[in-house]
Amino acid sequence: MTTSTSTSTSTSAPTPAVRDRLATLDGTELPAYLYDLTALAEHAAAVRAALPERVELYYAAKANPEPEILAALGPYVDGYEVSSGGELAHVAKAVPGRALAFSGPGKTPAELAAALELGVERFHVESLHELRVLAALAARTTSGREAVPGVLLRFNLPLAAASLEGSSLAMGGRPTPFGLDPAEADEAVRLLTDGTCPGLRLLGVHAHLASGLDAPEQLAVAESVVTWAADLAVRHRVPLAEVNMGGGMSVDYAAPATRFDWTSYGAGLARLADAHPGLTLRIEPGRALTAYCGWYATEVLDVKRSHGEEFAVVRGGTHHMRTPATKGHDQPCTVIPVSEWPHPWSRPAAAGQRVTLTGQLCTPKDLLSRNVPAPGLRAGDRVAFGLAGAYAWNISHHDFLMHPRPGFHFVTSSDHTPD
Repeated sequence: MTTSTSTSTSTSAPTPAVRDRLATLDGTELPAYLYDLTALAEHAAAVRAALPERVELYYAAKANPEPEILAALGPYVDGYEVSSGGELAHVAKAVPGRALAFSGPGKTPAELAAALELGVERFHVESLHELRVLAALAARTTSGREAVPGVLLRFNLPLAAASLEGSSLAMGGRPTPFGLDPAEADEAVRLLTDGTCPGLRLLGVHAHLASGLDAPEQLAVAESVVTWAADLAVRHRVPLAEVNMGGGMSVDYAAPATRFDWTSYGAGLARLADAHPGLTLRIEPGRALTAYCGWYATEVLDVKRSHGEEFAVVRGGTHHMRTPATKGHDQPCTVIPVSEWPHPWSRPAAAGQRVTLTGQLCTPKDLLSRNVPAPGLRAGDRVAFGLAGAYAWNISHHDFLMHPRPGFHFVTSSDHTPD
């Protein structure tokens, strides 16, 4: 493949190793996901270094559960958060022996039993009913275990609206199916401390309330959650060992160069931890760890004009990468011109400066990025959509129209040959 100078709508351009691998793929091997594991490890190491020792870092596997991603994160995380029986089995196999936290609403008895059998030691309990089911199952399956399974009670806390102003997805602070109502806190604590649930132990509180928050907003939420949990512990005269604030650190698809401020966030968590000696704080980011290491690369099939606007139809689409359709944003991308054209027919090209990139689906919602500056874009050129390392393939409706599935490629810096 012969390419010329590429143009990018952002700083989410592919890394050299990703570019090298993309250059080896022909059109029939596209679309494809390309992940730079070295870039992922470097980012995860920087995040871990920014956090104080008393803050544990778990990875929310739902963001991207590829085994290679899970393994690459292994040296930098304290454990993994899973949200279904399927994720539980998958992650336990991919990274055996690592600490797991089982979360999510609607856990089935079979899933809870499987988690107990696997030795999961942290359960994020979402309701009084779930607590009673877990207690009954634990009574049957925990004999002989070294550690009694621990419970973090997830609460939907009534935080001030100002704390969630920047949220792109509110999970709490209003009526939702997530977590216990704070009015049930006393009963939940009582069930875990009066001998009603002897096979379980109360570890602490969990409260994932929103996604898409920047560092100051995340710190405000963390302070509110920890203060609420500390008051609960004082009221019941019970020790709480852990408070889990969940994830939801912002990823800005419109400005990929703007990253979550892990340094100031870590400093704020250090102050919070110092104010509560003996309390372990835990966070569970997903998107903010892996989004930047992945690219969805594809090929332009056609370029055409409609009612004064130009469109480029690419192989694949939102059935492979659903996020831009569901969030209504434009996926940042890099156009990589290709000089070769091996076909006998003419090569359509854009006449203007901006082109909207769409997929192959029979729906006007199959939009990947609108009004991309791509003068001279031609069929056969390639496009690499950045920030595709999280909530991309695994959240998409793969089988709609039954198009071929993308390839998956995992590269490291050692795969790059310097010019």
